[in-house]
Amino acid sequence: MNIFDSYKLDTEIIPGILEEEWSEIERKIGLIKPFAHIMHIDLLDGIFAGNKTFSDPSPFALYAQDIFFELHLMVEDPLASVEKWANVGFKRFVGQVEKMPDIAEFVARVEDIGEVGLAIDTQTPVKTIQHYLEDIDVVLVMTVKAGFSHQTFEQMQLAKVQALRRLDPLLPIEIDGGITPQTLPLAKRAGATRFVSTGFLFGGQSCQAQYDLLKEASAQVSV
Repeated sequence: MNIFDSYKLDTEIIPGILEEEWSEIERKIGLIKPFAHIMHIDLLDGIFAGNKTFSDPSPFALYAQDIFFELHLMVEDPLASVEKWANVGFKRFVGQVEKMPDIAEFVARVEDIGEVGLAIDTQTPVKTIQHYLEDIDVVLVMTVKAGFSHQTFEQMQLAKVQALRRLDPLLPIEIDGGITPQTLPLAKRAGATRFVSTGFLFGGQSCQAQYDLLKEASAQVSV
């Protein structure tokens, strides 16, 4: 029996942007804006992982009326960053739990601001967030080590997706890391419904063509 048999959830391909310079972020927004209504912006402080990204939310305000921005907080204290990004129009906030001082406080305060999500890195077990599933809008499972693009998809992480899907048949489950037309079907069959693509999406001659390849791969999986 397929674990999707008892319910249906919409699937989404979500372009991801992990960059240090605004000029490169804006260039990528321009490339994907014609076909994508949602974008996943990575925020790294150099403490959570050995990598830093552009950290000034203000330029995003220009695009926030037309794009649903999701912020992936890979920082020491995710809650401390939420308000200033919400003020420029970000609508969903997904915090990595590994350096989060208080998961319950993050969930309670962010749900009053926008959509709230919890993310678990490759070494973090499902039980860390299990208690909060009823209170969040999405859970994100990293299928590579959080912090860098162009890593190899870790198929073993899909056991977490399966476990989460058994715990909550209706919760959107997002996958981030190493998403390609070959790995996306594996994640979808495990129970994932949202697929963040960064390296693959921008790694071809046409972002639109790469995006379409991912959509085709998703469509071929009947759930």
